[in-house]
Amino acid sequence: MKEIDVSKFEKKIILRHIEEKDFNDIINLSKLCFPNMEPWRREELKSHISIFPEGQFCVEYDGQIIGSCSSLIINFDEYDDQHTWDEITDQGYITNHDPDGYNLYGIEVMVHPDFRRMKIGRRLYEARKDLCREKNLKSIIIGGRIPNYYKYADKISPREYVDQVTMHNIYDPVLTFQVINGFSLKRVNANYLTDDKASMKYATLMEWNNIDYQPSTPKRRFKTSFPVRITTIQYEMKKIASFDDFAVQCEYYADVAASYQSDFAVFPEIFTLQLLSFLPEKSPSQAIRRLTEFTEEYIALFTTLAVRYNVNIIGGSHYVEEEGKIYNISYLFRRDGTIEKQYKLHITPNERLFWGISGGDEVKVFDTDCGKIAIQICYDIEFPELARIATDKGANIIFSPFCTDDRQGYLRVRYCSQARAIENQIYTVISGTVGNLSDVANMDIQYAQSGIFTPSDFTFPRDGIVGECSPNIETVVVGDVDLEILRRHRRSGSVNQLRDRRDDIYHVVYKQ
Repeated sequence: MKEIDVSKFEKKIILRHIEEKDFNDIINLSKLCFPNMEPWRREELKSHISIFPEGQFCVEYDGQIIGSCSSLIINFDEYDDQHTWDEITDQGYITNHDPDGYNLYGIEVMVHPDFRRMKIGRRLYEARKDLCREKNLKSIIIGGRIPNYYKYADKISPREYVDQVTMHNIYDPVLTFQVINGFSLKRVNANYLTDDKASMKYATLMEWNNIDYQPSTPKRRFKTSFPVRITTIQYEMKKIASFDDFAVQCEYYADVAASYQSDFAVFPEIFTLQLLSFLPEKSPSQAIRRLTEFTEEYIALFTTLAVRYNVNIIGGSHYVEEEGKIYNISYLFRRDGTIEKQYKLHITPNERLFWGISGGDEVKVFDTDCGKIAIQICYDIEFPELARIATDKGANIIFSPFCTDDRQGYLRVRYCSQARAIENQIYTVISGTVGNLSDVANMDIQYAQSGIFTPSDFTFPRDGIVGECSPNIETVVVGDVDLEILRRHRRSGSVNQLRDRRDDIYHVVYKQ
């Protein structure tokens, strides 16, 4: 079997600034999203990208524009509390954009109806939040439609409707989404959009406050934090009847990670061996070759999950056949739809004896929207040179999917992972399997306690542990690490293992 070309599974999702070539697509999108309202006009969109190009975003998926948003900067104190959309946007042209203002004002968000379960709106909102932090603005303000209000207008007032939605007694597709994304209600405005009949012309004035805002004159830009949220999954190996059963279990955990707004979801090493529980092959070496037949389905599944749930997924690892050899490969499924892979370098005696696994030959570091990361599968984390090489290549987080059958094996992975975090002043994450597969040869018992680890110093948790699962049960642990704190720690920690290395008497040589 030849090496699988993963590019055929990629359907890249790109969040970028709007360009003039996108105007027709965005106009058509506005007609589709708001059929009873005036769509954008080319001259308005051209004015947006001429005056404030950084504030205009779109999402492109497999070559199609499926979402967009527009914004401008204002000093909100200069506007009346009961302003209208036309006033705040200067009739849609944003010629009142004030680069020295204090507030980012969002004037439109659109998501194609066929793609509304792919977290497109959240991506656009996060882009605005990043822009707000980058520009050191006080807040984001939006005038939000309440498109389900017309159903209740004869029973309750707009304010009562808003209260019921914020208490989750009524669902509103716009207001509910804004509340979930951290916006708080300031007031309800009448006659905000004259052609918004569904909202009865009302709108909610919502605000998201930038807690990193630093008042200064003249304005200065500060980066106070770079939080990254990680969900590590302690996955139970149990008998299933089909690939669809496996897919349901995996999607459940992708959904869990997304519900906590995680940046990464981490699955364990060779958890795809669960697929052998419904195959009759008893010979370990032949069973592994049967398992490799699911490679394309596995890649397609996790690419879809990463994009749909807007989370970067460390897809555990899977046995893949390439040029007649079987490799243990961990895939990185980015939430933009692109795919990378890391081969396991050090093969355990057990893998070599029962399954005939071959080792890879390259230490990779991957760029993500949360900085550079590396993947070192199970046994690989027990070789300190690999982590040092990855750190020298720029990695801030090392993910280690693992699969161990007893406590001693687990502790080797855990202790070495924590040691790597200290030695290299990085974050490390381990994710393991629990349960048993009584019908699968060489996979009868499992032991794991998955966790997220940090360097050991005052700026980190006391024991160097962000979070850890209870041992040997199916669960997850969610935790935040901060790349800005890590950067500062490398400059001014109590000790500095990276800076204080004696390169004059030793160094690690990486053979390309």
